[in-house]
Amino acid sequence: MTEPGYLNGFARATRNPRVRIKVVGGVGVPKTIVESAKELKIEAEEEARGAKDDNLRYDEVWCVFDFDDHPNVPDAKQMARDNGIELALSNPCIELWLWLHFADQPGMQDRHKLQSAMKKHVSGYDKHVNYSDYETGYDAAVKRASRLHENAKADNEEGRNPTTGVWRLTESIRSDA
Repeated sequence: MTEPGYLNGFARATRNPRVRIKVVGGVGVPKTIVESAKELKIEAEEEARGAKDDNLRYDEVWCVFDFDDHPNVPDAKQMARDNGIELALSNPCIELWLWLHFADQPGMQDRHKLQSAMKKHVSGYDKHVNYSDYETGYDAAVKRASRLHENAKADNEEGRNPTTGVWRLTESIRSDA
């Protein structure tokens, strides 16, 4: 899977011992991903209460998913807001975030075109990502993604194609390192 490969590599590169990436297998769609994160957050809070140790609580809980053609994205966003869960949503897909490590955004895209572009741009690209292939372009990707976000926000179209929130998550990981 693309997202865990990138994020685990990023967390190792930042040497942040406080970060724990948990991949919940088989969930797939955004609403189900947020439901799983909500359950994990509640479990951690109950464990912290039971052990009387606030260190067992999560400082932040994030869900990472693609917009693609998934149903119930607005419901997933609302559930996340209601439960203090952050979202790193990529529209149309995570490949946009990866692309931004190398070049400015390619304009509105569909996921298949971006996946094909990545295969041409990164030798041996597939859905399993090696963070070291992207590391040198990280700062540029943050600037590019942030600019996309600000432009969409100014147009009152947050989350539009193309935008990605992965930079917010990675910056949070990096700031806590």
